[in-house]
Amino acid sequence: MARIIVVTSGKGGVGKTTTSASFATGLAMKGHRTVVIDFDVGLRNLDLIMGCERRVVYDLINVINGEAALHQALIKDKHTENLSVLPASQTRDKEALTREGIQAVFDELAKDYEYIICDSPAGIEHGALMALYFADEAIITTNPEVSSVRDSDRILGILQSKSRRAEQNLDPVKEHLLLTRYNPTRVEMGDMLNVEDVQEILAIPLLAVVPESKDVLKASNHGVPVIHQQATDAGQAYNDMVARFLGAELPHRFINAPKKGFFQKVFGSRA
Repeated sequence: MARIIVVTSGKGGVGKTTTSASFATGLAMKGHRTVVIDFDVGLRNLDLIMGCERRVVYDLINVINGEAALHQALIKDKHTENLSVLPASQTRDKEALTREGIQAVFDELAKDYEYIICDSPAGIEHGALMALYFADEAIITTNPEVSSVRDSDRILGILQSKSRRAEQNLDPVKEHLLLTRYNPTRVEMGDMLNVEDVQEILAIPLLAVVPESKDVLKASNHGVPVIHQQATDAGQAYNDMVARFLGAELPHRFINAPKKGFFQKVFGSRA
């Protein structure tokens, strides 16, 4: 049976789409049949990060409205086997997303895929609520700053009260914390919350810490999920994330600032 996993946050700009792309890619690289869906109707970006924007002909709303079959809208990823992308519409209204339509799409996808990854818009607008409603698991994506963490706490409340699992009194949505754009040096300076601060506020298990990195932007601009860049810290962090999600026990990396050598301590940045 397919697992529906929503990548969500209360605040925009925290790296949800980057995470959705790399997480879905990582699952597919491990041999799992995976589809990733863009729920951000009107502002789609997932196809850009996946490098398939020129291949979009039909989208999620076309399928819901019966204007195209699901197989016509699905785009096979050009870099990874076992992975498909279902883009959002750039021209339709978010209200075109209906529970009945999404349920029908998920039911059909479940015949061929093990994991359905939902790239949710930020906050609690209609598209986000539609993505959250069907979730079996949720990856709460947040930056280590107070407003981002506070807004993510709001999302946890919605998952625990307004999801399908909550309505039907089923086992609760399984929650995971992903801390993005983490800079341990800035944490030591007091400019960011540390990992323990965020965990204390949200009280959900930590899946991974993704360090602040220019490589994420470079990969996105090239239309390649950063998990493919295994030589980079961000790529390794996302690879760790996927491995932990699938059950591996790995120590968390990229949490502590690198120790300064003798000359760095004496001469600072000039060393």
